[in-house]
Amino acid sequence: MSEVPEVRPPTVTPVRVVIALCMIAPFVAMLWVGSYAKTGPEFIGIPFFYWYQMAWVLISTVLTMAAYRLWQYDQRGRASQKDGASK
Repeated sequence: MSEVPEVRPPTVTPVRVVIALCMIAPFVAMLWVGSYAKTGPEFIGIPFFYWYQMAWVLISTVLTMAAYRLWQYDQRGRASQKDGASK
């Protein structure tokens, strides 16, 4: 008979919570239209409505990159724990 691997539920860690916040923040910022549906203040002649959205393009890039780096860190930590437990 073959041995069935144990299925464990995902572990919630502080790193994973930060990853989730990094990924959710841009969605919340863009879906909350009432917070940026205005023309002022202008930035170099561009109404707030437009430059706010364009700023979130850059912010989202940085947050996604941070989430990816944190995910790699988390996976390395889990792999080292797994290796240490199997020895």
